[in-house]
Amino acid sequence: MPSSVVAHMDYYPASATLRITYTSGEIYDYLHVPLKIYEAMKASTAKGFYLNKFIKGIYPYKKVTS
Repeated sequence: MPSSVVAHMDYYPASATLRITYTSGEIYDYLHVPLKIYEAMKASTAKGFYLNKFIKGIYPYKKVTS
């Protein structure tokens, strides 16, 4: 999953939480993210673009660490 923005991502289906680890080292949880959105992002060749267009500003989030 090479990306200049997203270093790693995990999805927790029980809570519908998408955890994004940015290349900067910051970690954010995006809440109430449907599985189909996670799967589409996982399949995307432009993870940062997908994140900005379909997740940020749409789903609530919380910063986990920096």
